[in-house]
Amino acid sequence: MNPLKVGVIGIGHIGKHHARLYAQMEDINYVGCYDIEKTAADALSKKIGGKAFDSLEDLLKEVDAVSIATPTATHFEIGLRCLESGVHVLIEKPITASLEEAKVLVAKAKDKKVVLQVGHVERYNPAFRALEEYLSCPRFIECHRLCPYPGRNTELGVILDLMIHDLEAILHLVRSEIQSVDAVGVSVLSPTEDIANARIKFKNGAIANVTTSRISPEKMRKIRIFQDDAYISLNYLDQKGEIYRKKDSQIECCPIPIQKGEPLFFELKSFIDCINSRNSPLVGGSEAVEALKLAMHITELVHLAISK
Repeated sequence: MNPLKVGVIGIGHIGKHHARLYAQMEDINYVGCYDIEKTAADALSKKIGGKAFDSLEDLLKEVDAVSIATPTATHFEIGLRCLESGVHVLIEKPITASLEEAKVLVAKAKDKKVVLQVGHVERYNPAFRALEEYLSCPRFIECHRLCPYPGRNTELGVILDLMIHDLEAILHLVRSEIQSVDAVGVSVLSPTEDIANARIKFKNGAIANVTTSRISPEKMRKIRIFQDDAYISLNYLDQKGEIYRKKDSQIECCPIPIQKGEPLFFELKSFIDCINSRNSPLVGGSEAVEALKLAMHITELVHLAISK
C-alpha cells in the first residue's frame, strides 16, 4: 500500500505545527501546504520540505488527507470542498461557526465515506489517556484552563476558543444527558468574553464546574475528577497525575504512570491510523457537534448576562 499523501491548509500558529509533525512522520508522504499568505507558505516549505501550493484546488489534486487549520469562519467552506473531493479531513476545533454547518460536514463525510476528525487535542494528551484507566463513575469534575492574553483568535470568545476543549472531554467522561447549565463571563480586552465559568448538571447526578480565562498571568490546564472510590488530579501541561484513595482512616496518594509525548503528534498519528484502519476517530464529527452545541449554549448564557 502506498503511503498516504497528506497536506495542510492554513499554516498559522497551529497549522505550522501540523505541517512540521507530518513532515517528520515516516509512514506518510507530506506533500505540502496551502495558505492565502503565499510568502509564509513558501518560507515554511523551504524549512521543512513539501510544496507551497498556489491554490486549494491544486493541493486537493495531490492529497489523500488534509489538516485544516484556518480561522473558524472558513472551516465550513474549506471543509466541504475537501470532503466533496473525497479527501479525509482533520479540522481544528471548533468544527464550524454554526451547528447547521457542522451537521452538513458530518453528513458529507458519511456520504463520501471519508474520515472527519476534529482537533480536540486534549483527548490525545497522554495525561488524559492515562486518566481513563482509573475512571469509574465521575460525580464532580472541576476544570481550570488559564493562559495569558494571546492577541489572536479574539474574534472567538474564550468559550469557543478554549473552554470547548474541556467541554468535549467532560461530555466524553460523564456520558449523560445535560439537565441544566449556569454560566457567567466578562469581557476585559476583547469584544468577546475573556473569562467564563460554567456549571453543568447532568441527569445522572454528575456536576462539572469549568473555569476558563485568557487574561491570566499564568498558564494552567488542570482537571480534577471526584468519584465514589477516588479523586483524580491531572495536569495537562506537565502531563502529571495523581490518584487519591481512602485507605483505612487515611488518604493515600499514588502517582499515575504517564508516558509523556506531544499531544498534537498523537492526534495526527491517530488521524492517519483511522484512515488506514477505517476506525472511527476519538473525536469525530458527531462528538464535535455535541461539544459545539454545549459551547454555543454557554456562550449565549454569558452574552445574556453581559448585556443585562
